[in-house]
Amino acid sequence: MDISKLVRSNIQLLTPYASARDEFDGAASIFLDANENPYATAYNRYPDPHQKILKKKISGLKKINEAQIFLGNGSDEAIDLLFRAFCEPGKDEVLIQQPTYGMYAVSAAINNVKVNTVTLTENFDIDPEIIHSAASAQTKIIFLCSPNNPSGNLLTSEKLHHVIKTFNGLVVVDEAYIDFANRASLTESLDQYRNLVVLQTLSKAWGLAGLRLGMCFANMEIISILNKIKPPYNISSVAQSLALETLQREEIKNEQVREIISQRKLMEAHLSKLKLVEHVYPSDANFLLVKVQNAKKAYTNLLNRGIVLRDRSNIVLCHDCLRITIGTSKENQLLLNELKKI
Repeated sequence: MDISKLVRSNIQLLTPYASARDEFDGAASIFLDANENPYATAYNRYPDPHQKILKKKISGLKKINEAQIFLGNGSDEAIDLLFRAFCEPGKDEVLIQQPTYGMYAVSAAINNVKVNTVTLTENFDIDPEIIHSAASAQTKIIFLCSPNNPSGNLLTSEKLHHVIKTFNGLVVVDEAYIDFANRASLTESLDQYRNLVVLQTLSKAWGLAGLRLGMCFANMEIISILNKIKPPYNISSVAQSLALETLQREEIKNEQVREIISQRKLMEAHLSKLKLVEHVYPSDANFLLVKVQNAKKAYTNLLNRGIVLRDRSNIVLCHDCLRITIGTSKENQLLLNELKKI
């Protein structure tokens, strides 16, 4: 696949902004190039615009070439930049499965890109034949979320690969919750598919939601295009430093993931026994989608008791469903106690 043919013509012709740090490479003791305040504070210097040290660490953890890594201000920045780079406003289209993460459609609307939607199957899986019948000649990107949000399940691997193989545009697979799933990441297939883009995040398993640091993995050509159009200093020095510090403690993250998965299994078992609960959907994420009797009433009752869940009743296939994030053992027990009273 020729990725250059998918890129918007104005982006192909764009001369990217060159910051002072783009023009300098090497070691120095005096910096008089970027109009910074010369007096040393913790943050008087601009951050590395290419996050070289952080990408090197991520490269080692993920076994992915540094040139295949883009870091954004949350995965939302990568999603937005994919629209800006590959979708001509008012002309091109994207295909989104429902229900799924809401920012795909929001970013499409912001960028004036038409959204075609396909409803997932009753067990929240994709149907490749329906996807391809819904894609038009103007469809540039297909967005897939696996494990899916809000249902929590992995999409069937064979179906994912079929869509990627047979679609002539980009296939973006959002793996924000992949650390909680018992399956390898699709990043292992990046060298096999030039049109594959995989999104991950440090917000969930790594516990860095407050830093807003998302990861995008793709072939070098796609990554170079995203780097071409991103803001020059999109990841702050603070975020880079704290992320690097956290990534040194992988075993702590792994232990927390194991505990969350253990609690998820316990919660699934306990919730299934409650009279209020009609169905607990299987999950490969750090949350459970739970069908209950009168979800809005249950949500309000819990809110009055100081417990906040996510009411997903208003989206397709999720009537009377609550999305429950897996908390600590104590938090989960308090929730169960309150649910028994409803």
